[in-house]
Amino acid sequence: MKGKNIIFVFIVIAIIIGVIGVWFFQRNSYSRESLKLEILGPSEVELAEEIEYVVKYKNNGNIRLEKPKLIFEYPLNSLPTGEENSLRIEKDLDDIYPGEERTFSFRARLLGKLNEAVIAKAWLSYQPKNLSARYESSTTLSTVIKSVPFTFEFDIPSRVGAVNEIKLRLNYFSNVDYPLSDLRVQVDYPEDFEYLGSNPTGLDKNEWEIPVLNKADGGRIEVTGKLNGQIGENKTFKARIGVWHNDVFILLKEAVRAVALAEPSLYISQQINGNPEYVAAPGNQLHFQISFKNIGDKPLVNLFLISRLESSVLDLTTLKSDLGRIEPGDNSVAFESENVSSLRFLDTGEEGNVEFWVKVKDNLDPNDPTAKNASIKNKVVLSQAQEEFTTKVASKLEINQKGFYQDEVFGNTGPVSPKVGEVTTYTITWQAKNLYNDVKNARVKATLPQEVRLTGEIFPEEQKTKFAFDSQSREIVWELGDLTAGTGISSPAPNISFQIALAPTDSQRGKLAELINGAQISGEDSWAEQTLTATSSAIDSSLADDQSVDENTGRVQ
Repeated sequence: MKGKNIIFVFIVIAIIIGVIGVWFFQRNSYSRESLKLEILGPSEVELAEEIEYVVKYKNNGNIRLEKPKLIFEYPLNSLPTGEENSLRIEKDLDDIYPGEERTFSFRARLLGKLNEAVIAKAWLSYQPKNLSARYESSTTLSTVIKSVPFTFEFDIPSRVGAVNEIKLRLNYFSNVDYPLSDLRVQVDYPEDFEYLGSNPTGLDKNEWEIPVLNKADGGRIEVTGKLNGQIGENKTFKARIGVWHNDVFILLKEAVRAVALAEPSLYISQQINGNPEYVAAPGNQLHFQISFKNIGDKPLVNLFLISRLESSVLDLTTLKSDLGRIEPGDNSVAFESENVSSLRFLDTGEEGNVEFWVKVKDNLDPNDPTAKNASIKNKVVLSQAQEEFTTKVASKLEINQKGFYQDEVFGNTGPVSPKVGEVTTYTITWQAKNLYNDVKNARVKATLPQEVRLTGEIFPEEQKTKFAFDSQSREIVWELGDLTAGTGISSPAPNISFQIALAPTDSQRGKLAELINGAQISGEDSWAEQTLTATSSAIDSSLADDQSVDENTGRVQ
């Protein structure tokens, strides 16, 4: 009996120990599922669209989580827009109590190609209370780039002549609502392609840097080369445009174009006003002459030529041609074999030409974005041959020169009717404008007659360091530097006033005295790559801009 009591006691003790152990284990055990961690964000985005990732966690258990650490990792193809620019962000958090819920926000713009899925990741490590082990929960969010409003395409004929020089054009245009920087274009050429040059010049023959592209900005890369191979063979050109970020090339768009090698038979060229490299300007009358030559080994008969103009700067109502057909309101001139003998029959080695005229608008709107860096494209199609010619349109500089006796700048002295033996001072003002393209190294020049000198008075003060005078040549130079497009229209016009003094001689008695000759402004057009000039009229003592002086009171006494 005594033995049974001892066994019973041991069983009771074992049960008590077991209960205590279960209680202690339950109290000190932990399941990872007790912490819920998730990333909230869009499933689809547009290229470079700013989005918000929200990292959310909640402690669904009954144990406090100590020393928590949150790690958030942006997708590799992203541009963080928050205060921290790193792709990996680590945060030490306060203890997470049972039932506690918190969120953290991370913002970025996503880059990548169409339909590419980019993945954001998050980890949360922690140590449950009364446990020495650390646990970690992790989660991800995949976002697909569903829209890439970016144009990137080849402009090459589908058939080109073997061995002949060809122009490979890559057009790009951004409609992304965010400025894209650090852009590169890479091109893979087919075998037997001989690279001759490019415009603009690249980093090498395969890669180009692209300036920052704002929304509605675009450009073109033109590569010149020769394509060798067998007649009928297809050659494939491949190109990529992307962004270099953190030493990684992020692909945005690809372009692929196959070109068939054909026996060359026609060569097409263009001249405007007798110049193959003509640069147009507002108000110009343009005489287009399209020449074509049969470089094949067979005569060509019954050809048809279309010249299609593309430009917002042309006054198409002035488009005319003696032999070409022009439909009202059309931008094309069509030449048929019935009217042009060289199109009716063009023997091997023979050359023909057609011509038409059109006028550039006299005045372009400087506030119109198409007026900046404008060009005139002429796409010529002749039988199986086609060629595109681009003519740049130059900016327009203006210099406004005025002279005053009555002014509020310096306060002039001396007789209004200049007198021999006495000195009269005048104020000359210059105002410069640059309308359409950016201009570099702009300056204004004018010369003073022997009877006129500078007094040294110049306004405004900051222009003094840009003003110079050569006492030998008597030439004044005002260094303006660079002028952006729209200077004087959409932005203030630079201006300067300076005082001159006239001491007329006896030989000028009864005459109007010249105070300053015509001013000339010049500058280098960054787009058209030519020097521009414009002039103003000379000013004499009649002061056409000062109502207090007329031709009679301006004569020397």
